[in-house]
Amino acid sequence: MIYSFDDLMLKFHDYSNIKAKIRREVRDGRLVQVARGLYETDANVSGKYLAGRIFGPSYLSFDYALAVYSLIPEAVYRTYTSATFNKRKAKQYQNHFGIFTYRDIPSEVYPLGILLHEENGYSYQIATPEKALCDKLYSLPPAKNLSELCALLFDDLRIDEQEFWRLNMNSLNELAPLYRASNLKLLSKLIRRNK
Repeated sequence: MIYSFDDLMLKFHDYSNIKAKIRREVRDGRLVQVARGLYETDANVSGKYLAGRIFGPSYLSFDYALAVYSLIPEAVYRTYTSATFNKRKAKQYQNHFGIFTYRDIPSEVYPLGILLHEENGYSYQIATPEKALCDKLYSLPPAKNLSELCALLFDDLRIDEQEFWRLNMNSLNELAPLYRASNLKLLSKLIRRNK
């Protein structure tokens, strides 16, 4: 279970030195510090449950989500990539649970294509496969033409081409133009060309 510092202040309100009590809980392994002012009781919990609480608002996306949906072959063990907006620079946190990276996307597209999952008493947000792909392409240097985009998708990112064409093309066509980025304009063109 995730606790903020304020939650622990309430929980340990009977103690005369609450900060000392929290330090003892951490020392004895009953609490694991996730970030400043954020603690977890289960040292073995998946970082996907913590990513949105460490830095937010945010949702899991980019390589993490692409791997979850089997669009890329790489496993992303203990590496959690998330999308944010209006933060102006990428952030990275490393702790007991893994490496957490946060990168901006345009604020206009931030609320679109996000799924809420509830598991094991935790909740987390993750991009749809289409949104994760758009976020990833937005974060990369622009391809110059369709052949470069295809090389980027299927050679560099190693996206499974069959899985790519199983994506919801209508959703991709709706999302891509909203990013106002070269890679996403080319993605729309690729989809139109192959209809």
